[in-house]
Amino acid sequence: MEKLIEKYFRPKLPHIWCPGCGNGIVTAAIVRAIDKLGLDQDKTTIVSGIGCSSRAPGYLNFDTLHTAHGRALPFATGIKLSKPEHKVLVITGDGDATAIGGNHFIHAARRNIDLTVIVFNNNIYGMTGGQYSPLTPHMAKATTAPYGNIDRAFDLAELAKGAGATFVARSTTYHAKQLADLVAKAIAHSGFSVVEAITGCPISYGRQNKLGKPAALLAWQRDNTVPVEAVAKLTPEQLAGKLVTGVLYQQVAPEYTVEYGKVIKQAMEGGR
Repeated sequence: MEKLIEKYFRPKLPHIWCPGCGNGIVTAAIVRAIDKLGLDQDKTTIVSGIGCSSRAPGYLNFDTLHTAHGRALPFATGIKLSKPEHKVLVITGDGDATAIGGNHFIHAARRNIDLTVIVFNNNIYGMTGGQYSPLTPHMAKATTAPYGNIDRAFDLAELAKGAGATFVARSTTYHAKQLADLVAKAIAHSGFSVVEAITGCPISYGRQNKLGKPAALLAWQRDNTVPVEAVAKLTPEQLAGKLVTGVLYQQVAPEYTVEYGKVIKQAMEGGR
């Protein structure tokens, strides 16, 4: 990992994340995926919005943008359209992506633009005080839901799939190697790719819900996930309350910048 740190990280330590936060594990998985694919750092751009997870690009030695809350995808779309040969990654959180950024999320998926979106899902707005997000589990506690969150949470994978994403995967910080492999597959896929990274927030989420120390959050991830390959062998009762990990959906579909390039070419040639 030392060589990866020297190559891919800016000398900006110490980081701002709380003790036991899983965001560093997810960030390391992204770097391992980039290194595995041998991506050109000068042709790889990383964009984020606002939130705990969105501070990650500040530590990474690439062209990076730390943008407005919920607006990472419009910025990333502009970069991809202007430089379609670049790999563009979006680092975002559960609130940033699916609350204020939810409209951008579904339309970027609908267009199938070649962006890789890694959603750090810690089930809470961690940076701004522990409010519940669209991915906070039903009846989990938050500062804005002290008696339990009565909203039903989005299933991010199903939301992405339903909106038109052509690659959808999920893993956890406990399964760090699998997470890195899935991010690599998402980057290599041509089209809108989403990787949901389940990460623990021991402070804003864990304390309010009495989930124990950081190690207990990792143990929860270990004990409450099922690999997608095993789903067919399990009963609905065995699957109840479990998160399925792995590549959950993948298909081939026209990619937006390629199709947009055809429109530009046709316009320049004077055709209709």
